[in-house]
Amino acid sequence: MAVGVGAGLGAVALLSLLTYRISFLIIIAAAVGISVWELQGTLRRARGINLTWIPIGIGTIATIGLAWPYGAAALGIGVAATTLLCMVWRLPGGADGYLADLSASVFVTVYIGLFAGFATLMLVPDDGAQRILTFLILVVANDVGGYAAGVLAGKHPMAPTISPKKSWEGFGGSVAGCMLAGALCMWLLLDGVWWRGLVIGVVIAITATIGDLTESLIKRDLGVKDMGTLLPGHGGLMDRMDSLLPSAVVTWALLTVLV
Repeated sequence: MAVGVGAGLGAVALLSLLTYRISFLIIIAAAVGISVWELQGTLRRARGINLTWIPIGIGTIATIGLAWPYGAAALGIGVAATTLLCMVWRLPGGADGYLADLSASVFVTVYIGLFAGFATLMLVPDDGAQRILTFLILVVANDVGGYAAGVLAGKHPMAPTISPKKSWEGFGGSVAGCMLAGALCMWLLLDGVWWRGLVIGVVIAITATIGDLTESLIKRDLGVKDMGTLLPGHGGLMDRMDSLLPSAVVTWALLTVLV
């Protein structure tokens, strides 16, 4: 079931990129909206935190859309405007829990809205579809390489108190998978120098692993196993965004410099 769901999501993304790449913005916006909804429910149930999810959803989706014509400036202005809107939106709720609610709202705005906005920036250039494909392939290679190496040879836990199943051997598999995928993508998709793909692969393996560990830590702090139940075999959509969100920022920066 998990493999089928993952393959289905990949097929939808691939179809949009190969037919009309701007349509991929709809996928990004939908992923952001669903992730915000999942987080607001989890935070409310686990900690009684009331996320200002309506202004976050509207603000982050608008920011992602405006990043297409206006670039990086739209991300900064959009996040700032969304934060201001959250501050005002929460005022009628009074002082009780104001700081906790607002802090969580700002965190979600940056973690989901801003980070996902860098996927839009990757999509803008003429080779934007290839850049997004490279980004997605690298994250998948990280997961597959890490899983395979961890199952076959995982003996030394990387962070036993955060993610007991994650091992150093699995991380080695992630690095190897990302390096191979990076070199191939740089050569076949981006018409670049293959060894630069090796560099990108190493960095994305590190970034994706940090994203995975960070979300595991957040879920342990909240006392939940999954952020939602939307995707059978995966949990919620937010449970699939852990590696993607920070990797979008870093992939955009690396491809901007190296391609």
